Amino acid sequence: MPKPSGFSYEPRADGTVTLTHRTRAATTLRGDRADKFLTEVESGDAQLVMARWTGAYKFGNERMARNHPRNR
Repeated sequence: MPKPSGFSYEPRADGTVTLTHRTRAATTLRGDRADKFLTEVESGDAQLVMARWTGAYKFGNERMARNHPRNR
Protein backbone atom coordinates (compact mmCIF):
# COMPACT_ATOMS: atom_id res chain seq x y z
CA MET A 1 0.00 0.00 0.00
CA PRO A 2 1.43 3.42 -0.87
CA LYS A 3 2.37 5.75 1.93
CA PRO A 4 -0.14 8.61 2.38
CA SER A 5 1.02 12.11 1.50
CA GLY A 6 -0.36 15.61 1.15
CA PHE A 7 -1.61 16.00 4.71
CA SER A 8 -0.85 18.95 6.94
CA TYR A 9 -2.17 20.26 10.24
CA GLU A 10 -2.46 23.62 11.90
CA PRO A 11 -2.86 24.00 15.66
CA ARG A 12 -4.81 27.14 16.52
CA ALA A 13 -4.79 29.44 19.51
CA ASP A 14 -8.25 28.30 20.70
CA GLY A 15 -7.04 24.69 21.08
CA THR A 16 -8.47 23.27 17.87
CA VAL A 17 -6.41 21.49 15.23
CA THR A 18 -7.36 21.66 11.57
CA LEU A 19 -6.23 18.80 9.34
CA THR A 20 -6.01 19.48 5.62
CA HIS A 21 -5.41 17.22 2.65
CA ARG A 22 -4.01 18.94 -0.43
CA THR A 23 -5.14 22.38 0.83
CA ARG A 24 -8.74 21.27 1.54
CA ALA A 25 -10.01 20.99 5.11
CA ALA A 26 -10.40 17.32 6.01
CA THR A 27 -11.41 17.56 9.68
CA THR A 28 -11.23 19.73 12.78
CA LEU A 29 -10.29 18.28 16.14
CA ARG A 30 -11.23 19.91 19.43
CA GLY A 31 -10.54 19.34 23.12
CA ASP A 32 -9.13 15.99 24.22
CA ARG A 33 -9.05 14.63 20.67
CA ALA A 34 -6.85 17.52 19.57
CA ASP A 35 -4.47 16.90 22.47
CA LYS A 36 -4.27 13.17 21.70
CA PHE A 37 -3.63 13.93 18.04
CA LEU A 38 -0.80 16.36 18.79
CA THR A 39 1.00 13.90 21.07
CA GLU A 40 0.58 11.08 18.55
CA VAL A 41 1.76 13.11 15.56
CA GLU A 42 4.94 14.12 17.39
CA SER A 43 5.83 10.54 18.28
CA GLY A 44 5.16 8.78 14.96
CA ASP A 45 5.05 9.15 11.20
CA ALA A 46 3.08 12.38 10.79
CA GLN A 47 1.58 11.58 7.37
CA LEU A 48 0.33 8.17 8.48
CA VAL A 49 -1.09 9.56 11.71
CA MET A 50 -2.97 12.32 9.88
CA ALA A 51 -4.33 9.85 7.32
CA ARG A 52 -5.58 7.63 10.11
CA TRP A 53 -7.24 10.49 12.00
CA THR A 54 -9.02 11.73 8.88
CA GLY A 55 -10.15 8.26 7.84
CA ALA A 56 -8.38 8.53 4.49
CA TYR A 57 -6.08 5.58 5.02
CA LYS A 58 -8.23 2.94 3.35
CA PHE A 59 -8.17 2.84 -0.41
CA GLY A 60 -10.91 0.30 -1.16
CA ASN A 61 -8.89 -2.85 -1.82
CA GLU A 62 -8.83 -4.14 1.77
CA ARG A 63 -11.93 -6.32 1.38
CA MET A 64 -10.60 -8.00 -1.75
CA ALA A 65 -7.21 -8.60 -0.11
CA ARG A 66 -8.82 -10.09 2.98
CA ASN A 67 -10.75 -12.62 0.88
CA HIS A 68 -7.77 -13.70 -1.21
CA PRO A 69 -6.78 -17.35 -0.57
CA ARG A 70 -3.20 -16.31 0.24
CA ASN A 71 -4.41 -14.21 3.19
CA ARG A 72 -6.74 -16.75 4.81
